[in-house]
Amino acid sequence: MTKHDERHGGPFDRGMADFWYHRPPEPHYFVGGTYTSDKVTKSDMTEAEIEAYHAGYAEAEAAGGQKDWG
Repeated sequence: MTKHDERHGGPFDRGMADFWYHRPPEPHYFVGGTYTSDKVTKSDMTEAEIEAYHAGYAEAEAAGGQKDWG
C-alpha cells in the first residue's frame, strides 16, 4: 500500500474532501493552504499527485461518509 502525503490542501486531502462534499473527482491540490494559495490542476500534476488524489477519493468513498446537507 502506498503512503501518501496527507497534508491539508494536498492531493490526497483534496480527493477526500471532494468525496465528502459530493463533488465529482477532479484532481487538484493547493500549494499551501486550501483556498489561500495557488491551486494546481490536473494538467500540471504529476502522475504520483494524481494517484494520491484518487487514493484519497477512494478511501473516503470506502469509508462511506458524506456531508449531510439536510
